[in-house]
Amino acid sequence: MLEFCTGMHKTCDGMTRRDFVRIGTLSLLGLTMADLFRLKAYGQAKDGHAKSVIQIWLSGGPSHLDTFDPKPEAPEDYRGPLKAIETNVSGIRISEWMPKLAKCADKYSLIRSMTHISPAHELATHIVITGNIPSGDLVFPSMGSVVAWAKGSPNELPPYIAIPDPAPWYGESGFLGAQYKPFSVRSDPNNPNFKVQGLTPPSGVTTERITNRRNLLQALDNLARRVEASGLFDAVDSFYQRAFSLLLGDAKKAFDLSQEPNEVRDRYGRNTFGQSCLLARRLVEAGVPFVTVHLGGWDTHFKNFDELSKRVPILDQGLSALLEDLAQRGLLKETIVVCVGEFGRTPKIDWSSQWQGGRHHWNHVFSALVAGGGFEGGQVVGESDEKGEFVKNRPVYPWDLAASIYTLLGIDYNQRLPNPQGRVTYITPHRLGVESGGLLKEIMPALRTPQVAQQTGAK
Repeated sequence: MLEFCTGMHKTCDGMTRRDFVRIGTLSLLGLTMADLFRLKAYGQAKDGHAKSVIQIWLSGGPSHLDTFDPKPEAPEDYRGPLKAIETNVSGIRISEWMPKLAKCADKYSLIRSMTHISPAHELATHIVITGNIPSGDLVFPSMGSVVAWAKGSPNELPPYIAIPDPAPWYGESGFLGAQYKPFSVRSDPNNPNFKVQGLTPPSGVTTERITNRRNLLQALDNLARRVEASGLFDAVDSFYQRAFSLLLGDAKKAFDLSQEPNEVRDRYGRNTFGQSCLLARRLVEAGVPFVTVHLGGWDTHFKNFDELSKRVPILDQGLSALLEDLAQRGLLKETIVVCVGEFGRTPKIDWSSQWQGGRHHWNHVFSALVAGGGFEGGQVVGESDEKGEFVKNRPVYPWDLAASIYTLLGIDYNQRLPNPQGRVTYITPHRLGVESGGLLKEIMPALRTPQVAQQTGAK
């Protein structure tokens, strides 16, 4: 039997109100996802040009010379065996292994002058995926976590979802706390029996049983209100109600790829990445503010071209299908798509017997793709030198890319983040005087007028 004390927030055994509510639930159903729904009430963003972000994360660091920044005039030990092909935008060429992306270059822009300080996976990932600079033991939140904190969720779905899992080597929500971590699908969307972890009841647990437990939870809440009068309970009730809605209601349908026609699924590619991109489209269509699609395998020290022959065509098909599908549905104008890894690869190929045509870590210059949500298509920002070794003009730092995305979402990138240690921390480090190339105004039409730039704080 439970005993209740007269304090506002805890039972006598030290249990919190959240622990008490869980007693009446099926913990095996993952109903602690209700914690995620507390995000809704604390939005820190205004309406922006974009409503959602799909982040295509290429962990390991893809070779920029063999994807988005080919150097056909460079020496053979730099350019490699791949040819550069024309796109549907005059003057923009990309790798011959990307013929589908070449046909829709008008829908995206390329940044060919990304740069930062670290050639190490862990630190480089943290820098790019957070848009911030680590400081001692301070672990900054990822962009997805910041968006979850700033915008919350407009419905029962979590505000930040990772497919099939988060990127490795970074702290996800950092000092913002576990409630802002991504909801991870942790299952292969290409599997015929694809089921999202936490949304599928355990064997023997029926919908009727879940409903009965919901009724029990409501009864416990009514009892708790008489013992602990607090306005917080109404909010807690709504969070748990939304968790049940995700298990039982229409929100769960956003994850159901069987509702998509076979021809659409085929267009994306019948593989994990292709179906993950399709699922990402369904989730932003359902209102999720931030979705990460993780495609690993780009750490090509050994036999770079053999490895890329497996990866690049998959990226080409899935990403091009995503851009085309978003555009056809009218969603591209309100959905930012960003495709990037933690760094590039060494421009000079290592043909030694140990590496057999490998490329190693290279942070001095690399590429990113951006589209939609207020970013213009068919443009190139920045330039690497003739061998793809260093930035030739217009450096773009990860915090510049992050600040540009935040601005299009209506989030002030100069605002402070809540820090439990009491330290002064900002969404991006621009206010701290870091080296910066500024916002990507070349491909952000809304920021080209002085009045709008002044209102957004753009520089």
